Amino acid sequence: MDITIQPGRLAGEVLVPSSKSILHRGLICAALAEGKSVIHRLYLSRDIQATMECLSALGAKFTRQGEDLLVEGISTPAKAAALPCGESGSTLRFLIPVAAALGVSASFFGEGRLVTRPLSAYDSVFAGNGVHWHNTGALPCSVSGRLTPGAYEIDGSQSSQFISGLLFALPLLEGDSTLTVTGKFQSQSYVGITLGVLRDFGITVNQTAPNHFAIPGGQRYRAVEFTAESDYSQAAFFLCAAALGAELSLCSFSPNSLQGDRAILSILKQAGRPVELQGDRLRVNPGKLVPFTVYAGDIPDLVPVLCVLASGCKGESQIYQVERLKIKESDRIASTMALINGLGGKMTYSPQEDCIRIAGTGSLEGGTVNCENDHRIAMSGAVAALLCQKPVTLLGAECVAKSYPTFWEEYQRLGGTIHVQSVE
Repeated sequence: MDITIQPGRLAGEVLVPSSKSILHRGLICAALAEGKSVIHRLYLSRDIQATMECLSALGAKFTRQGEDLLVEGISTPAKAAALPCGESGSTLRFLIPVAAALGVSASFFGEGRLVTRPLSAYDSVFAGNGVHWHNTGALPCSVSGRLTPGAYEIDGSQSSQFISGLLFALPLLEGDSTLTVTGKFQSQSYVGITLGVLRDFGITVNQTAPNHFAIPGGQRYRAVEFTAESDYSQAAFFLCAAALGAELSLCSFSPNSLQGDRAILSILKQAGRPVELQGDRLRVNPGKLVPFTVYAGDIPDLVPVLCVLASGCKGESQIYQVERLKIKESDRIASTMALINGLGGKMTYSPQEDCIRIAGTGSLEGGTVNCENDHRIAMSGAVAALLCQKPVTLLGAECVAKSYPTFWEEYQRLGGTIHVQSVE
């Protein structure tokens, strides 16, 4: 679907969808629990549907009850299963060790760039630990056998998703295990989310050092009622829109959130537009936008929309620690640069410094951008349209369905003017 967005303003109240990161984790824990759990505020993006389909293949059962979901935990795991992960890296990397812990002979399939996103962090993890791991560097991949307890090491430089996957699996084993993260520990806040959801489902993990975890074996996940708070990574698009002049309030946020993308609040404060949290509502306060500097190693998903925000500032902003963006749904350094520069902005990337620089002028011109099948590029393009003097055409705008299927309806409800140019 190709769309054209007219320059304009947004105004109104936004109920941001439940956190995709938290929902992935809640669904997995509920599927591993004995009995029936209830997931409140279910939001069905394509990634969440992929996780549910894979958990169903492993033996879980799901029943929709309006916006809630009844989850009947896996009582007898499937002997063998084919797990279609779509384009969801979380689904794939979380469920590989879970299937191994359950003793399921599982094959994993994917679509788009997920087919070639790296899985090599598991190569050394499974060697000698009861699992046959078949990984050629591209999907499909497979596991068979049953994971055994022990002392595990995992490279943390590729993605924290590998760490979370093992933290879901190791409590299911009969004996105690330890997990040590080697190398640079990327996106630590996402592991914090995992630990928080594990606690909610009655699982104990002792973090004895920043990179070391002790996991008692023989644990049982407890069935619970579980509610996912709103998603700060999705809220960032609307918060940046508000910083650029939209009149928006966002609701259903926790003041004690473990989400790493909550960093958007401190970034906006640095950029001269502090955010106020009243009860569960977020509102951007008035102020003058100023350039900012961000280290994005723990918040890679925020980078595209932060580059749009930086274009709305007058002066140079810097965003460091971005190299991992090359292995997201698109090469997000290249696709974000194409977005900003294609709309008349000025963005550069220095591999030597691992730094993006945006020379902001306070406005953009407009133009045509290919979303590269990347939901965050498409939604960033929608925010960029608020800065533009001329219309913005987004090619492949349907990709928002990966995380936020109702984004375009919400954008229009808030006053955005969208014309659909073509539908494939």
